[in-house]
This record gives sequence, structure tokens and C-alpha cells, in this order.
Amino acid sequence: MSAMPTPPVVLSIAGFDPSSGAGVTADVQTILTHGCYPVSCITALTVQSTQGVKRVEPVAAGMVRDTLRELAKDFRIASVRIGMLGSGEVAKAVADFLIPAGIEHVVLDPVLKSSSGADLIDQAGQKVIREKLLPLAEVITPNLDEAAALIGSPVRTPKEIHAAPRKLHAMGARGVVITGGHREEAVDLLSFQGKVEEFWAEKIESRSTHGTGCAFATAIACGLAKGKPVREAVIEAKRFVRQAIENAVPLGKGIGPMKLI
Repeated sequence: MSAMPTPPVVLSIAGFDPSSGAGVTADVQTILTHGCYPVSCITALTVQSTQGVKRVEPVAAGMVRDTLRELAKDFRIASVRIGMLGSGEVAKAVADFLIPAGIEHVVLDPVLKSSSGADLIDQAGQKVIREKLLPLAEVITPNLDEAAALIGSPVRTPKEIHAAPRKLHAMGARGVVITGGHREEAVDLLSFQGKVEEFWAEKIESRSTHGTGCAFATAIACGLAKGKPVREAVIEAKRFVRQAIENAVPLGKGIGPMKLI
């Protein structure tokens, strides 16, 4: 009897969402669905539901540092998805881990605010994201508001959206996906290795869209962990999120979770 193949290990570095629509618990579902093995490091605890984020408590940076160190000693990590970090101290701990770790595939989802408008990282953390984490990532997946915050200028018009990846590349980003799920038409812009491509899709009217950014970035990390090129990983991640929204069953009283597994 032949041995079962070892699944790629995907590390989620993100916050804990008790409603399981986003963050580590949603990442675990996404990773399992993609046939990978999930390990995780929680960066912050939140009080939230489908009706929004009420409170955020970052985990101690030392706890994050020790968790990452132990996981790296025990597993061969194929890829990483970085989501909510919660504080500058935690962001620095993650950067200090990744710089010497040499993990080939890092997907940075620069989570700055919740969809309900709550701040999810301080100014010191945003500085670490720009200066240390962004250059370490193979792919970054900001939405329009996150891209604007990173480059310090508006990202709204088609001209501004196409200019944003160039500015992010100049800051050290290799692959950039500007996600457009909040626009009237769901258009994502991929800029990688000198090529720019738009991916268009009809926007789905649904209230089961909590955690779309997390699932998208994690699905890309899974694709990269399985050896797929960036473009293919992005296309498949977009398809995965669309299906997760279409197959969702309404849960909760607010913006509910997708069907990830």
C-alpha cells in the first residue's frame, strides 16, 4: 500500500474572529478545502459577530514570536498568509521571524480596517507593513482603501488604480493584486513581473461576504504552496471566493460568512 502524499503546510498569521467568517478560523477552512494542512498563529483576539467588530486585543508580541518559532522548528512551511496583525509590536515580531526564515511563498493581506470601519492596526504597525513586510511578500492583496493607505494617495479612478501597483512595486512589492470587490463591478488588477492584467466578474448581490479578503489571500497562498504560478493561483482564488459566496447559506443578523468548506 503506497503512502499518502504529504500535504503542503500553510501558515495563517491572523486575528481570531469568533464568528468564523474571517481570520484564522476562516483560513483553516480555506486551507483544508484546498488540500493543504493548516497551522496558525493568532495575532489578536476580537469581540465581533456578523454585525461588526466591537473590540480588538492584540496578543503579546512575545507570544507571537514564540509561536512562530515553534511552528517553524516542527513543520516545513510551504507558504504563509499574513492578515490582521493588531499592533506594531506584533507586526515587528512577524517581520523578525520571516526575514531569516526564508519561506518562499508569502501572501500579505494588509488588513487595516474591518469592513464595519474599526481600526485593526496602529500607525506603527502600518509603518512595519510598508517598510518590512511588503518587500518580503511574493503577493500582496490590498483593496482600494488599503492600497491608498499604503501609498499615501487616493486609489479610486481607473487611472489611480492602474498607478497604484507601480507605486507599490517601487516600495518593494513583487506581485500586487488590487482587489475590487467593493466596486460596482468586481474587477481585480494583477501586476506581476512587468505584466498588468484585469480580471472582471459580475458582482454577486449577497450578504454572505464576510471574510472575502481573507479567503482570497489564503487561497492564493494555498495555490502557491502547491506549486502553481502566481497568475494561476490568483485566478483560482478568485473562482474559489466567488463559489464560496454563491454557495453560502445566510447566517447571523449582519454580513454573514461564505461557505468555505
